[in-house]
Amino acid sequence: MLLHEIYPMKITASDIDDLSLGAVFLATGGGGDPYLPTLIAKETLAQTGGVTLIEAQSLNDDAFVVPVGCVGAPTVSLELLPSVDETSKVLDRYEELVGRRLTAVASFEIGGGNSLMPLMAAAARGLPVVDGDGMGRAFPEAQMMSYAIAGVKPTPAMAIDYAGNTAVFETSDTTTYEYHIRAFAAAAGGMITVAEHPMFGAQIKASVIPSTVSFSIKLGRLLREQRGPIDDVLPALRSLFAKSVYGSVHKIFAGKVSSKTTRTVGGYDMGDLSIEDFDDPQRVCSITIKNEYLVATVNEQPLAMVPDLIIIVDAETSTPINAERLHYGQRVAVIAVGAPSFYQTAEALAATEPRCFGIDMAYEALDTLLSGKP
Repeated sequence: MLLHEIYPMKITASDIDDLSLGAVFLATGGGGDPYLPTLIAKETLAQTGGVTLIEAQSLNDDAFVVPVGCVGAPTVSLELLPSVDETSKVLDRYEELVGRRLTAVASFEIGGGNSLMPLMAAAARGLPVVDGDGMGRAFPEAQMMSYAIAGVKPTPAMAIDYAGNTAVFETSDTTTYEYHIRAFAAAAGGMITVAEHPMFGAQIKASVIPSTVSFSIKLGRLLREQRGPIDDVLPALRSLFAKSVYGSVHKIFAGKVSSKTTRTVGGYDMGDLSIEDFDDPQRVCSITIKNEYLVATVNEQPLAMVPDLIIIVDAETSTPINAERLHYGQRVAVIAVGAPSFYQTAEALAATEPRCFGIDMAYEALDTLLSGKP
């Protein structure tokens, strides 16, 4: 089926479990825990009859679109729980701020709980949701969004905290915006809901990573229906991803979680993870975490690195595991997926390669690393 033939598409409460599961897979460990957002989204869509998913290319060039989601440390999302109407409130106040009505809602990232926030807001407001997002995965910083890389300004932006306090941001560039919004998140308990990167239709057509919402539903459905050992599920995953905006899919390691250390610093979850090989405990995969899984190495040799996707799944069920849910002794597999072509460009790599996270490593594409070529 051609993409244009599925739009407009209705997402109902019955789709949310699959969407959530697929989005956790794409979240590369981040995006916020989806458990409570899934419950809220299912109830919201059940009450409203669902939400309409549209293709970005169907928007008029002068349509007004705003992405919405949460900013903060994913670990905090296990304790600082979202309310039912936070996302719709931030959109109401955002429209008051800019004096313009929204045409549609978009997503920051197709990752974890953040993949569901736009649906809740749009359903409550009777607005459509764009089938796509600004990352094709989850990233920890605003300047790493495809919207920002394509030149969309992040402000005016509005944030709301758990107590209903709001803050308005107007900055000269996205890196400065990231410092300010992260500071507010840290001061507000570690997690806030934000509307940012306002765009016209012409801008989102040029900057969105397309079809990631509908793809997440297909991915989640596959993981649910074929639940089982990762080696059994891999062929179906490879077939599905071959028809997507993503690159190739590989299992790059399997073993037992032997250690995990994370701490919340400046509004991010920072840490390291070690996984011992099932057959050789002396062979250890080390993964660097900044909200998401960034770089995977064995004996200091890279296996995969950002912006390519690193996913950790339960070895026996293939269920993806967020970083905050990982714990000692879990038997897992590490999956790597090639990033969308947008993130292979020089402009995108300048904002997302390992050195952007303070890791002294030049980016090497997944397929190059796995081929053994220099």
